[in-house]
Amino acid sequence: MSTAGKTAGDAIDALAGLAPDSPLAAIRDRKPVTRDQAQASYRALFRPADETDVTRLERHAVAAFVAGLHADPDATAFYAAALPADLAATIAAEAGKARTTGPYGAYPPGPLSREDVAGPVYRPADLDPRLGAALAHVHMLVFHPRDARPEHLQALLDAGWSNTGIVTLSQLTAFLAFQIRAAAGLRVLARTPA
Repeated sequence: MSTAGKTAGDAIDALAGLAPDSPLAAIRDRKPVTRDQAQASYRALFRPADETDVTRLERHAVAAFVAGLHADPDATAFYAAALPADLAATIAAEAGKARTTGPYGAYPPGPLSREDVAGPVYRPADLDPRLGAALAHVHMLVFHPRDARPEHLQALLDAGWSNTGIVTLSQLTAFLAFQIRAAAGLRVLARTPA
C-alpha cells in the first residue's frame, strides 16, 4: 500500500493544494504505484544522493525557470522556495523574459514542413555561463522541441555540463511538464462542483 499520499511529502499533492484526507487524495491513493512512482521520480531528481553533475541548487533553479515558462505560479513558488532570494528573483525575471507560446520549430523537409513555426530563441544575458546554458537548453526543450541540434548540446558541454548533467537537465524538464500538468488538473478538479 502506498504511503506517499498519507504524508505531507507528496510533491504533486503539495502543488495541487490537496490535504491528505481530501477526496482527490483518496482518488490518487487508488493508484498507489502511479503515486509512488511520481514521488520517486521527484525524489530522484530533487533529492539526489550524488550532486556531482547537477547540484540541488541548480536543479531547483532550473525547475523554477521551467515552471515560470509554463506560467504556473504554484510550481514556480514551490521550487523557488529552495533558492536564495537573489537567485529566485533572477530566475523569475529570466522566466518572465523567456516566456512565450509555442511549440516552435521546423521539421525535416517533407509533408510536415507545412507545420513549421518560427519562434523566439531565448539567450540569457548577464548570467553565470553554466546556469545560462542550462536555462537556454530547457527553454529549447519546452518551446523548440524539434529544433535540437548538436551545437545546442555542445553549448552545454562548453559551459561545463557533463553528459550526465545534460541528461539530468532534460529529465527535469520532462518530469516538470508532467508534474505541472498533473497538479493543474487536480486543482481544476478540486474547484469543480461534484
